[in-house]
Amino acid sequence: MRYRKALYRFVRFRRFLEKHFNSRGIILILSGLIGVFGATAAVVIKNLLYLTSIAVTKIFAYTSVKYLYLIFPPIGILLTLLFVKKVVRDDLSHGVSIVLKAICKSDGKLRFHNVYSSMVASSITVGFGGSVGLEAPIVLTGSAIGSNVARFFKMNSKHTNLLLACGSTAAMAAIFKAPIAALVFTFEVLMLDLTGSAILPLLVSAITGTVFSLLFWGKTVMFTFDPAQTFLMGNIPIYITLGLLTGLVSVFYLRASRWVEKQMKRVTNIYARALIGSGLLCAFIFIFPSFFGEGYNSVNEILNGDMTHLFANSPLNGFFSKPHMLLLGIAGIFMLKVFATTLTNSAGGVGGVFAPSLFIGAFVGLFVALVAQHFFSWNIPTANFVLAGMAGVMTGIMQAPLTAIFLIAELSGGYTLLIPLMITATCAYISTYPFEKYSVYTYHLAEKDNLKTHNKNKYALRKLQWNKIIDTNILTIPIHSTLRTYTELIAASKRNLFVVTDEFNHFEGLLVMDDHRPIIFDRTQYDTLLVENLMIDPGEFIYDDDTAAEVLEKFNRTGNFNMPIITRERKYIGFVSKAKFLAEYQSFIAADSED
Repeated sequence: MRYRKALYRFVRFRRFLEKHFNSRGIILILSGLIGVFGATAAVVIKNLLYLTSIAVTKIFAYTSVKYLYLIFPPIGILLTLLFVKKVVRDDLSHGVSIVLKAICKSDGKLRFHNVYSSMVASSITVGFGGSVGLEAPIVLTGSAIGSNVARFFKMNSKHTNLLLACGSTAAMAAIFKAPIAALVFTFEVLMLDLTGSAILPLLVSAITGTVFSLLFWGKTVMFTFDPAQTFLMGNIPIYITLGLLTGLVSVFYLRASRWVEKQMKRVTNIYARALIGSGLLCAFIFIFPSFFGEGYNSVNEILNGDMTHLFANSPLNGFFSKPHMLLLGIAGIFMLKVFATTLTNSAGGVGGVFAPSLFIGAFVGLFVALVAQHFFSWNIPTANFVLAGMAGVMTGIMQAPLTAIFLIAELSGGYTLLIPLMITATCAYISTYPFEKYSVYTYHLAEKDNLKTHNKNKYALRKLQWNKIIDTNILTIPIHSTLRTYTELIAASKRNLFVVTDEFNHFEGLLVMDDHRPIIFDRTQYDTLLVENLMIDPGEFIYDDDTAAEVLEKFNRTGNFNMPIITRERKYIGFVSKAKFLAEYQSFIAADSED
C-alpha cells in the first residue's frame, strides 16, 4: 500500500513538472533531487561501514586475541558472495566500469538493484576488513539513482546519461566533500560532453551533494595535516622523481591486477575461489596489518608523522623497526597492496580502487621523502610528498590527472600544494601512458570495443549499422543477356547503373549506361552483342561482414561514391552510397551529442 501511494505521488510530481516546465527546467530540478539522493546514499554507505566495523571490532578487539581478527575478511567475502549470487544475481565488481558500460552499451540505463546492492555488498566487504574502498560502489549507486530517475521520467538517452552523471557527481562530491573534483571526474573519467547544457545540472548536483554532506559530517576534511612548507623551487627534482616513480608503480598495479584476476578466474568454482582468495588476503594482512580495510587511518597517521602503528600487529614488527628496514617495509606495502586489493575483489568481495590508489600513493610519497631525508639529508616536508604521491598514483591508475590534482587539494583542505600536485600528476601520466593506454576502468571495455566515452568517432563507426542503408533498387541483368535486353532494362529503370549476375546471383560486373550511349541506339547489335562484353569490374567490393570503419576506409581509398556489396562467396546483395553512409554516421553522432 505504501509503495502504491509513493508511486502515485511520484506520478503526480512527474505530471506537474511536465505541465509547468520545459525539458531544461525539469533536468535542473531533477539534478537537485538526484544531488540529495546521491548524498543520502553516500551518508548511508558510510554509516553502514561504520556500523559493520563497530560490530566486527566489538566481537574481537585487535588486542584481545592478537591474530583472531584475520577470520573477518574471509567471512566478509563469503557473506558478500552469497548476497551477490543469491540475492542480486548480477555483476557488482568494478563499479565505475559498470557505469561506463551502461553509458556505452545501454544508453545510460542501470538496473534498479544498483541503487542499493553495491552499498550493502561493499559495506560488508570493507567492514569485515576487505582491502578495497567504498568510493567506486558509491559512484555506481549515485549513477544508478540518476539513471533510474531518468527512466521514471521517460528521458531520452542523452538526458539519461546526463542524469546518471549528476548522480555520480553528487555521490562523489558528498563522500569526499570535493565538488570540483567530482565535476572534473565526470568530464575526465566518464567523458561526458563538456557543454553548457551539461555543466549547470552537474553544478547543481555537486553543490547539493556537498552541502548535504556538510550538514551530516561537518566541515572536517578527510586528511588532516599541518604543511611545513607550501612549495619550494628546490624540491622540484624530487617531485619529478616522485611523479615518475608513481607512474611506474601505477603500471605495475594495472598489470599485476589483471594478472591476478586472470589467475583467479582459472578457479571455476566460486566458493573455492573465495576460499583461495580470502586465504591469500589474510596472509598479506598478517604481514601488513594496514591492508585491513580501507586504510585511511594509516594514511592519516603517516601524514602526521606517526609510523609506530604500521607494523604493530605484524610478526615482522621488530625487523621493520630499523631505519633502513623501515624503507623495505614501506616498499613492501605499496608494492603488495595491489595483490590484497585484487584478491579481495576476485574472491567475491565488492569494492573500488579509489582508496587503494590513495593508500599506495601515500606510501610511495612517504618512501621518496624518507629516502631523500636519510640518504641525501634533504630537509623536505614528508606530508607534502605523501599527498603528492597520492595524486601521482591516482593519475596513473585512473588516467585522470585533473581529478587527482583537485581531489587531493580538496581532501587536504586547500590549494597550497597545487603546483607540487600538478608536477607529480603530470610526470606520473607521462611515465604511465607509454605503457598503458587505458585506465583500470576502461581496459576491459576497450578490449571488447565498447569504449564509447573516450573516442566517440571510433565508437560510432563500431556501432553504426550501415546495412540499414543498403540500396537494393538497382536492377540486375543475367550475364548472357544481349544488348536488346539491356536496352529494355534501361527503359524500365530510372538509374544509369546495373549489376550483372550469373544464374546463381553471383556478382559478375557492372554496366554503366553513360559508357554505352553510342551503342544502345545501334539496333544492328541488339541480338549479337552480349552484356558480358560491356560490363566492367569495379575492382573493389564491400563485403556484408565489413565493419563501418572498413567501409569508410574503402570509400576513402577508391574515391568511389557508390560501391557494390557482396558476400564472401560473391553473391550480390546491393549497393551502398557514400553520401548516405556519411549522413547516417553524422546522424548517429548528432543523436548522441548535447544541444
